[in-house]
Amino acid sequence: MSDQAWQKSSFSGDTANCIYLAAGPDGAIKLRESADPDTVLTITPNRLRALLLGIKAGEFDHLAR
Repeated sequence: MSDQAWQKSSFSGDTANCIYLAAGPDGAIKLRESADPDTVLTITPNRLRALLLGIKAGEFDHLAR
């Protein structure tokens, strides 16, 4: 694990099934899962924004069932 300021959703509670986000030094957004913290996905802020808008709009609700 790196020393980046990783943040998880308050909706995750104390469970071990969390997605963490951190801002990279280059402005990119880093994502990792608690089950595999050494695997990090890097995305741009614009792509994260589009994903979050889709999540808020319910476009991915069928995947969480």
